[in-house]
This record gives sequence, structure tokens and C-alpha cells, in this order.
Amino acid sequence: MTTEREFLEKFAGEPFVQAVFSGQRLAGRPSKVRIRPVELKGQICFQAETTSGTQVFHRNWRADEIVSYMEDTLKDGFSQLQIQGRAMDGSVLISKKGKMTFRTRKRSGESSGEPVRIQAHNRVKKYILQEGIPVPFLVDLGVMNGKGGVIAARYDKFRQINRFLEFIEDVLPALPRDRELTILDFGCGKFYLTFAMYYYLKELKEYDVRIIGLDLKADVIETCSRLAEKYGFEKLAFYQGDIADYEGVAAVDMVVTLHACDTATDFALEKAVEWGAQVILSVPCCQHELNRQIKNELLEPVLKYGILKERMSALITDGIRANLLEAKGYDTQILEFIDMEHTPKNLLIRGVKRGGESDPAQTRELLKALNAGLTLDRLLFAGDASGEHPVS
Repeated sequence: MTTEREFLEKFAGEPFVQAVFSGQRLAGRPSKVRIRPVELKGQICFQAETTSGTQVFHRNWRADEIVSYMEDTLKDGFSQLQIQGRAMDGSVLISKKGKMTFRTRKRSGESSGEPVRIQAHNRVKKYILQEGIPVPFLVDLGVMNGKGGVIAARYDKFRQINRFLEFIEDVLPALPRDRELTILDFGCGKFYLTFAMYYYLKELKEYDVRIIGLDLKADVIETCSRLAEKYGFEKLAFYQGDIADYEGVAAVDMVVTLHACDTATDFALEKAVEWGAQVILSVPCCQHELNRQIKNELLEPVLKYGILKERMSALITDGIRANLLEAKGYDTQILEFIDMEHTPKNLLIRGVKRGGESDPAQTRELLKALNAGLTLDRLLFAGDASGEHPVS
């Protein structure tokens, strides 16, 4: 009986022209994977093009790795694999119970036996946490194996972690090196990014850093605390609680808040401003507040569609948040942040303190036009009566 490895090795040795995984059954997983041979520094490699939502990602595999990668991908929820070879074609059908049926068909005509056209490719993504270098907590969390290889099914998480570290790398010039840095991470959740941030700043960049993780869930705090002790991360501590009520520090250098729901993001941003945080990184979610209020006669032809109203409200909310932070003396950007466990893509608000405040008059005119008021405006400008807006 043919095994999947024997079947795949038969085609990989040619090498094949292309292989396409499709028919995804699992929610939140890539919908399609296309593999083709490429030439990289004089060697034949295989490029995997992974489609997730509206985004497409690429990764190169060595010839001796591709069969193992394809084996893992077969078990990642796809229902079929089609392979176009040089002398024959093949297919794998996977039932809902995981049974695999293998089929091959010899190619005929002019295309039979033609050399495979391999495209040159010399652009390889260089990640901050590099493949081939094992990181203990990523090994324990199933993202890497013991040799530092990234597990195929966890590559999205590996990419997300590195993308997050890129955001931090960009703001390093704004953080002092001559003293201990205090970073507060609210909503540390599954803690991948909190541990990655500590490892990057403390172990790789050798910053004197103290990171405090806050979360509302007791089980998360228990797990995080146990792992921090296991890895010897002495200046990484976790506490149960809400950032709005946390009084454990008088000043913070950087505040990170990822997926704080609805107005929880606003309370986290207000607290960051109060602490005088030099850097703010925030990925908001569930922006319901404006959606409940927004009303504008001119926009009504669009707002009558619920899904468009929801998306517009989310985008406008984050745009207003960024502008309010600018009024409090921050240079702000809104960047795309990949997070496969929530949505195919999210937006990250990054603020770097420059000093000096301004009047958010234009932002308030926008709120007035939308017949709305936002929590962050009231929190940051509570002493200004013009910060109050009608809510219908």
C-alpha cells in the first residue's frame, strides 16, 4: 500500500512543475497552498505560496524539506492535492475521516518529459527570530522543533510574532538604553507576543527591561508566571487585573495593548498617556461604540448596509483614536498587523511621543458630524467641555 511519503517523494524527485492544496475544511486555516520549484543561489528550492483570507504569503523550502512540509500540509484540513509532474500527474483525495486516496496519470503529448522550467528567486525573508535557531519558549509552544525548524502548521504564528517584533524594532531609537525600561502589556492573552518581546529586548538586544503582563483571566496569569520562571525570565511578571485600575507603576516607557475589546482599548490608551509612555502599540478590536451612535444623513445610503456600517465605524474609530493621540503629543501611524487567530488582518496604532499638545478641533467636528462621542475623547480631554457630544 502506497504511503503519502512514498507518493510525494516520487514527484519531488523530478521535481514537479507545481502542486496545489485546496478544499480547506477548517475555519481559520489557509484556503490554498501552491508550491513550485525555484532556483535560489544555484540550488533548486521550493516556494510555498499560502493564501489566507485576502493575504498571500511566501516561504522557501530546501529540496530535502519539501516532502515533510507537504506531509504536514496534507493534514492541515485540505481535502485534495493536485500535482503536475514532468512525466505524470498525481492527486490525493482526503476524506473527512482523514483517509487518503492516491492517483497517478502519465502525461501524454508534447508536454510529456519536458524539462521543468525553474524560475530564479533570490529574495528570502529575513526574520528577527530566525529559522534554524531554536527559541525555548517557541519550542515548548509548538511553533518550533528542537532544531529551530518552524512547524508547518504554526508558520502563521511564527510570521505574526516576527511582524510584531518588527514594530518594536522600528521604535528602538525612541527608547533609552541607560536605564531600566518598564513595559506594560495589557491583555497578554496567549502570551506568545509577551514572551517574544522580552526575549527580543532582553536576550537579543540586551536592554535592561522589565515587562509587566496584565490579563483578566486567572488561568492565563498562572500559566504565564509558571513559564516565565521556567525560562529564567526574572524581569517578566504577570498579574491579574484591568489596566484602568492598575496602580503598580508611576511611569511606563511602552504600553502594548492587543485586542482589548471595544472601549477597553480607550482606557488602555488613556492610561498610557497618563503614564507618559514613550511608545504605544495598540491593536483594537470590536469597535462597537461608534457603530451604536453613528448617524449622518449624507452617509445614510451607505450606513443602511449593516456590514458596511460596522467596517466604517471600526476604521473611523481607529482614525479618531490616532488623531486624539496626536493631539496629546504623539506621532502616530496606523499599520497592518497580521494575526491569523482573530482575523486575516488587523490594524495596529503605533504612537511615539514627541511632546507638545494641540487642540483636536477638527476631530471633534468629525464626531459632531457623525452625531457621536467617543470614550477616548472624554478620557483624554475631560477638562474641556467641548469634549462632550450628543449621543442619539
